[in-house]
Amino acid sequence: MSNIVEATQEKGAKNHNKYRRDKPWDNPDIDHWSVSPWDETAGDNLPGGRLLEESSFATLFPKYREKYLREVWPLITRSLDKVKIACELNLVEGSMTVRTTRKTSDPYVILKARDLIKLLARSIPAPQALKILNDEYNCEIIKIGGLVRNKERFVKRRQRLIGPDGATLKALELLTQCYILVQGNTVSVMGTHKGIKQTRMVVLECMNNIHPVYNIKRLMIMRELEKDPKLQNESWERFLPTFKKKNVQRRKPHQLVEESKKASESAAAAGGKAAVKKKKSYTPFPPAQQPSKIDLQLESGEYFLSERQRKAKKLAEKQQASVEKTNEKRRAREREFIHPSLLKDADEGDVVEKSGEKETNEEAYDDAGADMERLVGKFAKKKRKASEEKSGDDDEDVLGLKDTKKKRKKDKKRKD
Repeated sequence: MSNIVEATQEKGAKNHNKYRRDKPWDNPDIDHWSVSPWDETAGDNLPGGRLLEESSFATLFPKYREKYLREVWPLITRSLDKVKIACELNLVEGSMTVRTTRKTSDPYVILKARDLIKLLARSIPAPQALKILNDEYNCEIIKIGGLVRNKERFVKRRQRLIGPDGATLKALELLTQCYILVQGNTVSVMGTHKGIKQTRMVVLECMNNIHPVYNIKRLMIMRELEKDPKLQNESWERFLPTFKKKNVQRRKPHQLVEESKKASESAAAAGGKAAVKKKKSYTPFPPAQQPSKIDLQLESGEYFLSERQRKAKKLAEKQQASVEKTNEKRRAREREFIHPSLLKDADEGDVVEKSGEKETNEEAYDDAGADMERLVGKFAKKKRKASEEKSGDDDEDVLGLKDTKKKRKKDKKRKD
């Protein structure tokens, strides 16, 4: 039986390499990851000598980049002329366009030019963006705008990626050997394929609430493990740290803590001792169902009223409430004119309203009014007295002046 099974297994197994021939590139000495530059002198030529069709790419740029792009556009034009690519800056539409020409020989360079204008539109400096024309550099623009719904949370997580004074971003650049720029809703990355892949993982996990410091630590360990040739064909999982998510209870905000303290203090002052929270006894039965709006209307009899009567009732209630509020405000204004001693007595229960009871002491108001009248009369009397004294002094002065004038006239007549 076992022989039959073995025979069927051997028969069912496929040998994919049965008819495979050795290819010229199946050589361990060839590095398949290396990208050789386009060199016409070395024999890199297009069939037919030129491209059959013109290819073009265009991208829009924000208004704030217009001034900078106008300044650096001569440099961009010179750099693209070297690879035989035409470019155009349209300030009316706010767009940049690159296209192949009849002299373009490298078929892939137009894609490099497309990446160049994309990077320039995302606020990367021109000297850095021009490096994308080299074959060693690749780029990716990671969109992070739609990963977090809450705007405030998105801003916090984006700032977490940058770090204090850009420290986190700088550490990530050193580990991945990439240029990274966080701008608005995108993260622009320039570097090798491997570095871009690592950067994208860190950025996306940061937006999913995993701090970049954890991934930076992981990348640092991987960098050290790469140096050891013995571990090249082994799994590194046992060396790499695993960070599990912990559901730690968050601390209450400072305001809530203060409010709870004040509430407990006021309860202690009112009751003489801190109010102890009574533990509710467990009951398997659900709470009683609350009456619905219709039940309440049936209870009060409002259900049987017409729409006009309901509106009239609501208006009457509103007017009554406004009258009560007006009276309350008027009493509060009148309290300002009550003598402090009377107010103290009133606080004991004569005037002050406690627990919704509206009590007024008319005698207190009468006494206060009498005191006010007495004070007004006193001040008026003093004022009258002072004015009489002043007018008497003025009369004397005037009379004295008149006597001196008469004497002078008499002396003149005698001399004459």
